[in-house]
Amino acid sequence: MLALGSNVGDRLAHLRKGVDGLSSHVGIDAVSWVYRSRAVGYTHQPDFMNAVLTGTTDLGPRELLATAHDLEAEAGRRRSFAGAPRTLDIDLLFHGTLLLTEPDLVLPHPRWADRSFVLAPLSDVLPGFVDPETGRTVLETWEARRDELPPVERVSSPDGLWSRSS
Repeated sequence: MLALGSNVGDRLAHLRKGVDGLSSHVGIDAVSWVYRSRAVGYTHQPDFMNAVLTGTTDLGPRELLATAHDLEAEAGRRRSFAGAPRTLDIDLLFHGTLLLTEPDLVLPHPRWADRSFVLAPLSDVLPGFVDPETGRTVLETWEARRDELPPVERVSSPDGLWSRSS
């Protein structure tokens, strides 16, 4: 499961390019609705557009993350400072039920359950997925956290990013 975000330029086009690029490495099963969210951390920047995709891949987590970073770079992402505005951001949320804690890669993503811009779209596409750390489903986590997290707004259907016939 991968989360995509963009808040620079044509945000939907950047998300679409991210989904297209990932489709060469991931057999995409579903792409969520697109949500608008305010930036967290460094807040003096435009709103984000966010989506989540699910699928299968033969790539290991490190290879999948490297692919995501390559796609970010192709989209013009510059890592000038933590939380900087970005054309494309791709986060690896889960790699199946793998639990991994290494200095540069933690799975599940350590902040997935703290982000409404991840929980809402992930609930669209895989509400019954069970977090291997907590034993709670994505939907249970979203319902428990929804009122305490920053709001998100559903703004575009998945068809704008991907269609099953792609």
